[in-house]
Amino acid sequence: MPSELPVHSRSTGLVDVLDRVLDKGLVIAGDIKVSLAEVELLTIRIRLLVCSLDKAQEIGLDWWRYDRSLSPGAPSAEDRALRREIRALEQKVEALAAATGMPKAAPRRVRRRK
Repeated sequence: MPSELPVHSRSTGLVDVLDRVLDKGLVIAGDIKVSLAEVELLTIRIRLLVCSLDKAQEIGLDWWRYDRSLSPGAPSAEDRALRREIRALEQKVEALAAATGMPKAAPRRVRRRK
């Protein structure tokens, strides 16, 4: 009679494998090429990286921190730089308006992107 492994040891083995993959990382790469009469029409490059967030940050792949669609509440570095530049330009316009005696412009309302 064949001996069967207990169910818990199988799941533990799967957890160990998953833990190792997330810790070390796993890369799957491939290309799909569509050709007609030996003329390449389309090439699709597929690169898949499976790892933990800690490992991704360790190797410098932390793009999700700066992608507004993934973290809409946090302004990106580019947004902050643009807002500083807008404030500096507004101050210059106010200074020019004051120097020429023009009335001060009404404050603008800032609309936030969703």
